[in-house]
Amino acid sequence: MSLAGDYDLVVFDLDGVVYLIDEPIPGAAEAIGRLRADGTRVAYATNNASRRAPDVAGLLTGMGVPAAPDEVLTSAGAACAVLADRLPAGAPVLVVGAEALRTDVRDAGLKPVEAFEDDPAAVVQGYSPDVGWRILAEAALAVRAGALWVATNTDRTLPSPRGPLPGNGSLVSVLRTALDREPDLVVGKPQPGLFRTAASRVQSSRPLTVGDRLDTDIEGAVAAGMDSLLVLTGVSGPAELLAAPPERRPTYVTADLSGLFGDAEAARIPVRATEIGGWRLDGDGRLNGAGDPVDALRLLCGSAWRGEPVGAASAGARELLDRWGVSRAA
Repeated sequence: MSLAGDYDLVVFDLDGVVYLIDEPIPGAAEAIGRLRADGTRVAYATNNASRRAPDVAGLLTGMGVPAAPDEVLTSAGAACAVLADRLPAGAPVLVVGAEALRTDVRDAGLKPVEAFEDDPAAVVQGYSPDVGWRILAEAALAVRAGALWVATNTDRTLPSPRGPLPGNGSLVSVLRTALDREPDLVVGKPQPGLFRTAASRVQSSRPLTVGDRLDTDIEGAVAAGMDSLLVLTGVSGPAELLAAPPERRPTYVTADLSGLFGDAEAARIPVRATEIGGWRLDGDGRLNGAGDPVDALRLLCGSAWRGEPVGAASAGARELLDRWGVSRAA
């Protein structure tokens, strides 16, 4: 059975897994289409609050990934649902973020505002490339005066074809510094709510989460009690995986989404064997041989997660660890 064949729902992160900003990742559309053809249900859970669920579904469909709005869960939608539960209808909410977040606030029965003088009951903060000092200043005044501060997510970066760019977490840090406090509530990943909602919507009994970030996607899946797959097409790389604490360790790792259709045991981590795919761990724990880099990574996860030093005993292993930016033991 393939890796995906053991699950009845696959929940995908988007940025870094399916696309980078607005550019589809090669092979992603084909992989998701194959899952659908095999009868596996799919859902999408994103921390990016700059698009509404129908807009995300339209973007995906335009990339050749058919998606319905009810298959998309966004941190913006989740944040507005929380605010609607906590505030009276029509309450003013100061929006730090994109127009999509303002629309979600309005759809939740609340009133989006943009100034401290509007006496906001809450501040909701989500990613937008247009967030600037003026709106952050209004938000700081509102929170200091007692407004509830809700962040859609705290991702420090978001992936792009040019490399990682500042994410909503970097913008949240501006207010955190100015106010010397944390948000009252962070709704998106790594909180497990988006994943649990996706599973409950289709009554999934065995969901799999696929993500590119250990600190959001994988940690959120672990918190939700779900198996997870880390794909190496986005933010988290081999060095971060080798250093991952238990709450950020995925069930599987593959280079990209094509790994969904390979043997599950060929992607599972940690590996208890000492030799796989042309690589082996010598008696002193050093990596030796040559082969698929993902096999080497899986092999090293087993020893690194046991607290053993990572070393190299061959030229190929040394080159690989250097490329990953992993410090080699003497």
